[in-house]
Amino acid sequence: MPTLLSKKYALIAIILVAILIPLLSTNEYYLHILTLSFIWIIAVYGLNLLAGFTGYLSLAHAGFFGIGAYALGLLTVKGGMSFWPAFFLAPVITTVIGFFIGLVALRTKEHFFAIYTLCVGYIIYLVIDKWEGLTGGVRGLIGIPGPTNIGPIELTSANARYYFVLTVLLLVVFLIYRIVNSLVGRSFIAIRNDEQLAQSIGISTLKNKLMSFVLSTFFAGLAGALYASFIRFIGPDISNINITFDLLIFMIVGGIGTLSGPVIGTLLIVVLSQQLQFLQDHRMLIFGPLLTSIIIFSPRGLAGMYLTWYYKRKAKKKAQIQTDNASIGGDS
Repeated sequence: MPTLLSKKYALIAIILVAILIPLLSTNEYYLHILTLSFIWIIAVYGLNLLAGFTGYLSLAHAGFFGIGAYALGLLTVKGGMSFWPAFFLAPVITTVIGFFIGLVALRTKEHFFAIYTLCVGYIIYLVIDKWEGLTGGVRGLIGIPGPTNIGPIELTSANARYYFVLTVLLLVVFLIYRIVNSLVGRSFIAIRNDEQLAQSIGISTLKNKLMSFVLSTFFAGLAGALYASFIRFIGPDISNINITFDLLIFMIVGGIGTLSGPVIGTLLIVVLSQQLQFLQDHRMLIFGPLLTSIIIFSPRGLAGMYLTWYYKRKAKKKAQIQTDNASIGGDS
C-alpha cells in the first residue's frame, strides 16, 4: 500500500509540475520545445506498444506519423474542412491504412517484419515526396490551421496550445496504461515473451498482433495530426526513416516495454539536444557513446534500470525478513 501511494503521489506531483510550468516561466521558446516533446512522446508510446509490449519492431512508424499529419493538412488546406472534424478524422484515416498494411506485414516475423515495414515506410515517404498534385511534394503544405476555440475555451495562445497537447498526452498515457494492464495487454506481453507458447494456450496471435499494430498506427497518426496543427507547415521529411530512428532512440534510452520510458527518454534527449546545440553536428559524439552504454549496461533503458534495481531490492528485503523470521522461530 505505501508503494502504491508513493507512486500515486509522484504521478500527481509530475502532473502538477507540468501544469505549473507555463505559469512559472515566460519563455515561449522553452514552452514550444516542451509542447513538441509531448507530441513526440505520444508517437513513442505508439511505437512502444508494438515493439516494447508485443515484440514487433515497426520501422514504418514515421510513415504513419506523416500520414496523420498530411491527413489533417489535406483535409483542412485542400478539403476546406474545419479543424476539429479533420483532427478526429486524421488518426482514423491513419488507422485504416495501418490495418490493411498490418494484414500483410504481420504474416512475417522478427527481422523480416522489420525489413518489410522499413520498405513500407520508405514507400510512404516516396508517395508524399513525389505526389506533388496531392501533397505538394518538396514544397509541402503551408497554412495548416491550429486548434480553434471551443466555446469560451481559447486555444490560440502558446500556453493554450501547451495545455491542449498536455491534455491529449495525459489521455494517451491513461489509455496505454489501461491497455497494458488489461487482458489484451497481457496477451501482447505473452506474444512478446513466447509467441508459440501464447498460441498454444489459446491466444489468437495474429488478431492480437494486428490489434497492437493498428493501435500503434493510431497513436502515430494522432501525434502527426498534433504536429501539423502545432507547426502549421509540413514537408516530406516528417515521414523520413530518420524520424523513426529518433523515436527508437527516445524509446530505448527511456526504457523499452515500460510505461514511463517514453516520457523519460524523450524529455532527456530533447533537453540534452537543446543544451548541446553549440556542438551542432558533433552532438552525436555524445549521443553515440551514451546510447551504446545504455544498450550494453541497461538494455531496458533508464526506466528498466530503475525497475530492475527496485525489484532486486524488494526481493532482498523479503529474503531478509524471511531469514529474520526463521531465526526468531528457531530461537523460540
